[in-house]
Amino acid sequence: MKTSDPKDLQSDIAITLEMMRASLTVPLLCDALDAAGLTHQSPRVPISPVTVTDAILIGRCRTTLWSDMAHVDPEPYKLELKAVDSCRADDVLVCAAAGSMRSGIWGELLSTAARNSGCVGVIVDGAVRDVAQMTRMKFPVFARGRSPYDSRDRQRVIDFDVPIEIDGVVICSGDLIAADQDGIVVVPQSVEASVVRAAWNKVHAENEVRDAIRAGMSATATFQKYGVL
Repeated sequence: MKTSDPKDLQSDIAITLEMMRASLTVPLLCDALDAAGLTHQSPRVPISPVTVTDAILIGRCRTTLWSDMAHVDPEPYKLELKAVDSCRADDVLVCAAAGSMRSGIWGELLSTAARNSGCVGVIVDGAVRDVAQMTRMKFPVFARGRSPYDSRDRQRVIDFDVPIEIDGVVICSGDLIAADQDGIVVVPQSVEASVVRAAWNKVHAENEVRDAIRAGMSATATFQKYGVL
């Protein structure tokens, strides 16, 4: 897919997180990353929306690294709680648990605490619980699955604010992350400005394409004219 360069790129405006949430999608960001030569920034794992399905989650990564365990934890929840309390406005907590379904490592009380700290959502490479309560909260949670079990003595955070990996995609605290019904995507800080600008340009080009198709132009003619699909 080609990222377009339409006449009106609105290149003089700063693109804020709120503007991204209103206009961008995960596929648009993936297309912009492809154009920049970064072709594996969306983990190919079944992480999907659990609580909110009609909106995109965009924010700054705060990473947590999880491990399964089979013994009594002498300090249950210690680093998990520190990570939640360290969240700031517009953070998205990302839980790298290697897809483990051993317990529901995220639930209602952590969602409440994270929201109070400014966190705007959570992405879990593993299982969550308290889904009904989190849904009523309208707190965006994405996960691989669900488990009713508590994480105590089953899983724990072993570090946070460290580089993590999900399906080979390296995620660092501070990176831009987006999640919607199509998947999740990570935009490294080193290319964020150019990638977001390219995605922003493409969404406005797609608006022109959509209008042209609705007006009767064929798909082939539209692509030849705009170079966008």
